[in-house]
Amino acid sequence: MSHIGRLPIPLPQGVEVEIKANEVTVKGSRGKLTRCFHSDISIALQDRKLIVTRPSDNRIHRALHGLTRSLLANMVEGVSKGFEKILEINGVGYRAQKVGDKLLFQVGLANAIEFSPIPGVDVSVEGTNRVHVTGIDKEAVGQVAARIRAIKPADPYKGKGIKYVGERLRLKPGKSAKALAKK
Repeated sequence: MSHIGRLPIPLPQGVEVEIKANEVTVKGSRGKLTRCFHSDISIALQDRKLIVTRPSDNRIHRALHGLTRSLLANMVEGVSKGFEKILEINGVGYRAQKVGDKLLFQVGLANAIEFSPIPGVDVSVEGTNRVHVTGIDKEAVGQVAARIRAIKPADPYKGKGIKYVGERLRLKPGKSAKALAKK
């Protein structure tokens, strides 16, 4: 058995699950998520716990077992608690501001970059240098955060740019450090 796949998923209070063949709908206080899973993997609801089982020990079934369980656990957590990623903008004159439902980034480029998040994901700005990405779908929140970070990734020499909060940058020494090492 898969170490991840064999674990049951407990349902918190206020979360309801509806299973129709290979389509699972999870409803909670924050919203509703629906996803189709592979037809070989069976999903059952027993005593307010979701149980994921596989038909055989084939390589594909073993892989789908853990994947299905992880995706279901993320759906349950998303509709009950939600997900959040925080990005930080470093650099002189680098800032973000919210204009309507879009974000405007000024990150050392000639023009300001306009960014529109995908539906179901909320984006807010704290001060001028922190961006909060929140939503119930973990995949969508991660995708929006990665697209924001890709606008201007942190520079490995000065550390200027957009990075995740808690991300550690390894700053490289510049040319002058290399020249001093030769002496």
